[in-house]
Amino acid sequence: MKIRALRPTGLTLAAWILALVALGSCGTAVGAMYDLPPEHSDLVGEIQHIKTKESDTFVKLAREYNVGYRELRLANPEVDPWLPGDGTPMIIPTRYVLPDAPRRGIVINIPEMRVYYYPAKGSKYAGKVVTYPLGIGREGWSTPLGKTTVVRKKANPTWTPPASIRAEHAKSGDSLPAVVAAGPDNPLGQHALYLGIPSYLLHGTNKPAGIGLKVSHGCIRLYPEDIAALFGMVPVGTPVDIVSQPYKIGWEGNTLYIESHPPDANGDAPVHSYTPWVEQLIAVTKSHDQAPVDWDRAQKVVETADGIPEPIGVQITSN
Repeated sequence: MKIRALRPTGLTLAAWILALVALGSCGTAVGAMYDLPPEHSDLVGEIQHIKTKESDTFVKLAREYNVGYRELRLANPEVDPWLPGDGTPMIIPTRYVLPDAPRRGIVINIPEMRVYYYPAKGSKYAGKVVTYPLGIGREGWSTPLGKTTVVRKKANPTWTPPASIRAEHAKSGDSLPAVVAAGPDNPLGQHALYLGIPSYLLHGTNKPAGIGLKVSHGCIRLYPEDIAALFGMVPVGTPVDIVSQPYKIGWEGNTLYIESHPPDANGDAPVHSYTPWVEQLIAVTKSHDQAPVDWDRAQKVVETADGIPEPIGVQITSN
């Protein structure tokens, strides 16, 4: 397997090897496993800068660098996603503010279309955070928010499509069987983590080009190699927190960052209201009296909504 991915800054060689072992040889993508940042720090990863090859497309590059299609579109709005050309500079947005949620188990941020996994103490991955891009529920089939757990794991799952999905397919002349057998045509892929929310699960896919898009009937899709790795790491009973955080705010040392995603996960809806991120920013800085915020810069980051963390203030420390 040829891997064209960089070992992320802040990731020890041992942790990187563990990540590769977890992923095995089941695909071309390499998920990111990072050391958890120190207490009161919230950023992991580094932005990558590449130049495209003539044969590249966003679908190909997304899987190669383990990001979602929409992540590439937002970070590179001027680049043609199907014909980027030979030698075109591109940003690979592999730096993240961790979601504002307990760092345990699985945290899924719907607007970001990304999952974060914090292995439990005592596991060989303790002290790490693993992150993968997702495909989520499309319009009318929104992925539900809330807390749940992984209640079951299944390799080579069969799929029993609900009556509503069978009816939808029948209208378009595509008749679905009552049970779809395991195999290459199964939409669940080769691995599935079943959630306590009835009929919802994290699973692979037979259409990996849909990762980073709103394409499912509410379930959460991962690249086949990513769900295989996650399947091997996540035990039954793992807590799952599904959140909606288009604006993520956090610290790296004394520097305050904001990372913004379109509230509409399609990436098409403009930001109509600044109230949510303003309230979040006030709350984050409330306990930091000497933390000036560049509000103009913060507003620009929110309006741009390209998913790239940007510094918006530095805490003043006394001598």
